Amino acid sequence: MFDIEEELKKLPSKPGVYIMHDKTDAIIYIGKAVSLKNRVRQYFQSSRNLSVKIQHMVSNIDHFEYIITDSELEALVLECNLIKEHRPKYNTMLKDDKSYPFIKVTVNEKYPRVLFARSMKKDKSRYFGPYTSAGAVKDTIELLCRLYRIRTCSRKLPADMCKDRPCLNYHINQCSAPCQGYISEEEYKESVRQVIDFLNGNYSEILNKLKDKMMEASDKMEYEDAAQYRDLITSVKQIAQKQKITDSDFEDRDVIACAIQGDDAVVQVFFIRGGKLLGREHFHMNVAASDSRMEIVQEFMKQYYGGTPYIPGIIMVQDELSEKDIISEWLTSRRGLKVSILVPKKGTREKMVELAFKNAQMVLDKDNERIKNEQKKTVGAMQEIADWLDLGTIKRVEAYDISNTNGIESVGSMVVFEDGRPKNNDYRKFRIKTVKGPDDYKSMREVLTRRFTRGMEERRILVEQEHKDRLLAEQEIVIDEAAGGETKEKIHLAGFNVYPDLIMMDGGRGQVNIALDVLNELGLDIPVCGMVKDDNHRTRGLYYNNVEIPIDRHSEGFKLITRVQDEAHRFAIEYHRSLRSKAQVSSVLDDIEGVGPARRKALMKHFLDINVIRNADVEELMQADGITRQVAGNIYRYFH
Repeated sequence: MFDIEEELKKLPSKPGVYIMHDKTDAIIYIGKAVSLKNRVRQYFQSSRNLSVKIQHMVSNIDHFEYIITDSELEALVLECNLIKEHRPKYNTMLKDDKSYPFIKVTVNEKYPRVLFARSMKKDKSRYFGPYTSAGAVKDTIELLCRLYRIRTCSRKLPADMCKDRPCLNYHINQCSAPCQGYISEEEYKESVRQVIDFLNGNYSEILNKLKDKMMEASDKMEYEDAAQYRDLITSVKQIAQKQKITDSDFEDRDVIACAIQGDDAVVQVFFIRGGKLLGREHFHMNVAASDSRMEIVQEFMKQYYGGTPYIPGIIMVQDELSEKDIISEWLTSRRGLKVSILVPKKGTREKMVELAFKNAQMVLDKDNERIKNEQKKTVGAMQEIADWLDLGTIKRVEAYDISNTNGIESVGSMVVFEDGRPKNNDYRKFRIKTVKGPDDYKSMREVLTRRFTRGMEERRILVEQEHKDRLLAEQEIVIDEAAGGETKEKIHLAGFNVYPDLIMMDGGRGQVNIALDVLNELGLDIPVCGMVKDDNHRTRGLYYNNVEIPIDRHSEGFKLITRVQDEAHRFAIEYHRSLRSKAQVSSVLDDIEGVGPARRKALMKHFLDINVIRNADVEELMQADGITRQVAGNIYRYFH
């Protein structure tokens, strides 16, 4: 057994990382410390003023472990790696993990190319970015290759020179064909230099060159060529107009700002490259109400810069960071060059941080509005239904439906909605076994009886297993499988052990009474309501406790009931259709001499459709596994 008090006494006064586990051994929190002894003990001192989130975390700690390091910087690096790997519940976490595109110029090659890249590598190429739009990157690459006739092939030059004919791009004047030696290495590299100038923001040379070519084509009355140059000029101007925000020192920098509302936060990052704002991106963070803006930005920087391939020389933030020096040292070690973390106080840089904050706040406001609307349609709609039925609150709803064709292949469906959303993994299908003919009431009784009988059995198994586990834990029994000891029994559950807060029947009094009879027989107490329809087969109200309750047809609750009803119908009909199709295939092929289950399966696997088999000739039929000429002849004669 892990004795927390005893283990706290053993903690070393060294830097390192501590890892908190709950009773299931799941990692719930990871942190770093200059002194493990001082930091970890603080969590368990009742006199400490801990935040609500940390109090929750501490109450769930079953045991902890730690890893010592030689320095706080090493501890920071390890903390970042472990958080990214395990994503603990109580750490402030990025909600998404994105990669950003770059433009890669392979200057290490004799005849360089301009390529799309998802990451930066130490391969001696020049990288530009990161950009936030993959589409914009691809458009820019296409434009540059057209403008400067840069090769797009993957040939290894000069080794593959003159081995094949020039490609189509050469013939349409979009490649200078270095693969044929039609351009010297020096001339080609001059074109690449101009590409790099463009990517560095030097648009004037390109615009002047394109204008000259447009005027020249116009003077020669080559109006189609002139129009192409005009369109290229427009494209370049559009790219240039995006560079509205400039900085006189032309240094690469990131601007980071954070907006917070309750337990949600958005961090906005502006990417400034070569003095120009090239793009921006926002990130959602899971936070606690007690987390400060400084703490959120600090945790964001650890996770974001632990994964991004490019780190600029300057990072501007809103507030002074408590771990500024150690984070700066870590980033410097990752970049290989000095990284400064600044808090601008005046001028354009302060305005840039303020602009990033306004963007973060705007994203947060929009998302919160979207979330509120979504909650009205889901959780809010569930609450409306609960209020109509006076049930307090409901989380999980199950609905059932029966489908058959004149009593043939009767099936039942069970669909599940949790918090107003369909939970597809919990959907279940039932093939009716005991009812002959089209009797929906008896079929529904069978479905509900099987569902809840199975649920009671699964609950019994779980209780027995929990009891066994508790006994083993109390007696501290360790089973050594290698020595032939008893192994833990595997439990295969179908998910029926979770009961709904409300059962919704597709019908009125009759269907509801069937469900209540089954529940009473099994000793279960679960509310049941019926979805009553009008003469046009549209839901008009809910039948509950022998009373029909009218509902507002314009409400979100009504719309959710309709979705539940439609989903139960759809799921039942699809299952019934699949069984009917299989039965049709089986009945047709089983009547043919020489075709048993194995050959029927082989035919369907090969042809996929009974109509294809019907129209196949003898030679085509023999292509299926196990189909001899004689059997193929029998099949052909049967259909013809």
